[in-house]
Amino acid sequence: MSEIIFLVEEDPDGGYTARALGESIFTQADDLKTLREMVRDSVQCHYLDKQSRPKLIRLHIVRDEVIAL
Repeated sequence: MSEIIFLVEEDPDGGYTARALGESIFTQADDLKTLREMVRDSVQCHYLDKQSRPKLIRLHIVRDEVIAL
């Protein structure tokens, strides 16, 4: 696997959540800087064998905005 994609969303209670697409990996953090560290750590824990570990981690950050009329 060359890369893994995470869907990153703002948590309604504050902070951010990240869920891997196609894998059972989930993590959360209070800010984006910490979330990046948590995602990297989660991927390393999920793929113990370096040969099977993705070389790239892509974060797809989704943000909802509501505009009142």
